[in-house]
Amino acid sequence: MTFITKNSTVYLMTVLQSFKTKFIGDREFYKRVLMITIPIMIQSGITNFVNFLDNIMVGRLGTEPMSGVAIVNQLIFVFFLCIFGGMAGAGLFTAQYYGKKDHEGIRYTFRYKLMLGFVLVCTALAVYLVFGDALIGLYLKGSNDGGDIAGTFAYAKDYLLIILTTLPAIALGQIYSNTLRECSQTIVPMKAGLVAILINLTLNYLLIYGKLGFPMMGVKGAALATVISRYAEVLIVVLWAHTKKDRCPYLVGVYKSLYVPLTVVKKIFITGMPLLVNETLWSSGVAILAQCYSMRGLNAVAAYEILGVISNVFNVIFFSMGDAIAIIVGQHLGAGNLKKAREDDNKIIALSIFIAIGVALVIAGASKYFPLLYNTNENARALATQFLLAQAFFTPQIAFLHTTYFTLRSGGRTVITFLFDSFYMWVVCVPLAYCLSRYTNLHVIWIYCLLQMSDWIKCVIGFILVKNGSWMQNIVKNT
Repeated sequence: MTFITKNSTVYLMTVLQSFKTKFIGDREFYKRVLMITIPIMIQSGITNFVNFLDNIMVGRLGTEPMSGVAIVNQLIFVFFLCIFGGMAGAGLFTAQYYGKKDHEGIRYTFRYKLMLGFVLVCTALAVYLVFGDALIGLYLKGSNDGGDIAGTFAYAKDYLLIILTTLPAIALGQIYSNTLRECSQTIVPMKAGLVAILINLTLNYLLIYGKLGFPMMGVKGAALATVISRYAEVLIVVLWAHTKKDRCPYLVGVYKSLYVPLTVVKKIFITGMPLLVNETLWSSGVAILAQCYSMRGLNAVAAYEILGVISNVFNVIFFSMGDAIAIIVGQHLGAGNLKKAREDDNKIIALSIFIAIGVALVIAGASKYFPLLYNTNENARALATQFLLAQAFFTPQIAFLHTTYFTLRSGGRTVITFLFDSFYMWVVCVPLAYCLSRYTNLHVIWIYCLLQMSDWIKCVIGFILVKNGSWMQNIVKNT
C-alpha cells in the first residue's frame, strides 16, 4: 500500500513538473511578454474604454441614436478587419524580416502595405457610399419594440457620412503602428493612442452636448470627434517614425520609390491574401450575426451594442496576447528557432486562458451594473445583462480560439487559418444564426448561446492543429 502511494505521488509530481515546464515560463519570458503586451493593452484598453464612454455619451441621447451609431460601427468594423487582415499578411513577413535583421525586407513589406491600403480604402468608400442606405436598412427589419425605426435610420446615415472620412486615417494608422509593433516598438503607438483618446473624449463632450459654446451636434458630434482624433493619432506616429532614424532604420528611404521585388510581392500575396479574405468574410459574418440578432427588435440591437462595447474593453487582453504570439513566435520562426517558437506559444496560450477566467468573473459580477449607465429602457438593460452573463461563461473559450488563430497565422499557414476562421463562420455559424432567427421563436439569448456552443467543434480542431506543429515554418528563409 505504501509502495502504491509513493508511486502515485511520484507520478503526480512528474505530471505537475511536465505541466509547469510546458505551460509556465520563467521570469524573463513573462518580462518579454509583458513588455510587448502591456503597451498594446494600455493603448487598446484605453481606446476601448473611451469607446465605452463615447457609447455611453451617445446612449444618453436615447435608444435610437445609440442603435443608429451601433449599426454604422458594425459596418465600419468590416472595413477595419479588412485592413487588419490585409496588413497582417505583410506583417508576418515584417516580424520575420526583423528577426532576420533584414531592413530592406521590412521596407518592401511597408510599401506593399501602402499600396494595399490605398486599394482597400477606395473600395470601401465606393461600397459604403453606394450601398450604405441598403446596408443600414438590413438591421431595421425586425420588430421595433415601440422604437422609432425611421429616426434610427436617420441617425445612422448622419453618422456614416462623417465617419467615412476616417477610413484613410485608419489604414495609414494600421500601416505605421503595426510595422512599429512588429519591429518591437510598442510604446509610441500606445502614446499616440493616448493623445488621440484624450482628444476624442474632450471633443465628444463638447460636440455631442454643445458645451462651452460649441454647437450641440449629437451623433454628428460623436463622429466628428472620432475623425479628428484618428488623424491626430496618425500624425504623431508618422512624425515620430520618420524623425527617429536610429530607432526605425528600416523606414529610411522607404518613400524613395514604391519598388517591391516581384518575388516578394508574390510571396506576400500568396501568404497574405487568405488573411485578407479571411478577415473580410469573418467580419462580414459577424455583421450578419448582429443582423440576425436585430430580428428580435431594437432592444436586441441596443443590448448587443452594450455587450460589444463592454466586452471589447476586456477583450483587449486577448488581442494583445495574439499580438505577442505574432511578434514573439514570428521572430523565433524568422530566426529559425522552431523549438523556442513552440515552447513560447504554449505558454502564451496558457497565460491567456488563465487571465480569461479572471476576466469572466469580472464581467459576470458587473453584468447588472454596466447597462444602468445607458439611457435606454428596462427591457434593453435586462437583455444586456443576460448577454453579459453569457459572454462571461464563454470568455475562456474566446481566449483560446483567439490565441489559436494567431498561432496558426504566425508561421504563414494562412490557408489553414482561413478554413479555421471564416470558412467555419460561414459554413456553421451564419447558417445556424439565420435559421434560428428566422425559423424559430427562440429568445435572442438562446440564439447567442447556441452560436457560442457551436464553436466547441472549432476548439477541438484548433487544439489538434496547434499540437501537430504544422504551422511552424520560416517564410523568409529564401527571401
